[in-house]
Amino acid sequence: MPDDARSRYHHGNLRSALLDAGEAELAETGPEAFSLRRVAKRAGVSHAAPAHHFGGVKGLLAALATRGFERLVACQDARRAEAPDTPEGRLMADGLGYVDFALEHTALFRLCFSSALPDPEDPALADAGEGAFMRMVRTVSDVTGAMPDFVTPEGMATPLRVWAGTHGIADLMAGGKMKFASDLGPAARDRLVRAMLAPMIPRDDPPPASAGGQDAPVG
Repeated sequence: MPDDARSRYHHGNLRSALLDAGEAELAETGPEAFSLRRVAKRAGVSHAAPAHHFGGVKGLLAALATRGFERLVACQDARRAEAPDTPEGRLMADGLGYVDFALEHTALFRLCFSSALPDPEDPALADAGEGAFMRMVRTVSDVTGAMPDFVTPEGMATPLRVWAGTHGIADLMAGGKMKFASDLGPAARDRLVRAMLAPMIPRDDPPPASAGGQDAPVG
């Protein structure tokens, strides 16, 4: 065992060391080729250690996805610290933080939003994912002045539109599909992202009427 890994183990940080090694493995191989043995080798511990701490591949990927949602919120908090303390300012900051997360932690971004491999029954992952989603819902509701109606499709349309648009920008930029944006420096890229996010901020438009003039239940 390497000295640095042994030191982390004896200080009770083996779980954190395995998560760091897992994140490095994820960035290199992606979730489909993810290997517990290689994670253990990276961390300098026994090949059984990751399974002992996380129960298997799905458990470790769930812990990494949980870390991903925590990083997403941290990126949003960092942007909020520099933004106007208004509903619109917070919503713009959260959108910028979402893009920051996708660009700075692309492997975790993909794991959180594009992979079915993390254990969906993991309580910590469920809480982290729901927390990130409800943060967005609450921020949108601060702008509109009302919580969305979770009963009808029309009632959820505004927060879902904001999420879908923001995620689309983040996904395209993280995947290098916006060639023009890839050539920009950080300040110019920020201006571009702000310009793309601005139309997503809800205005005072009335919600769309449901088909036939009656509310239809979701599902």
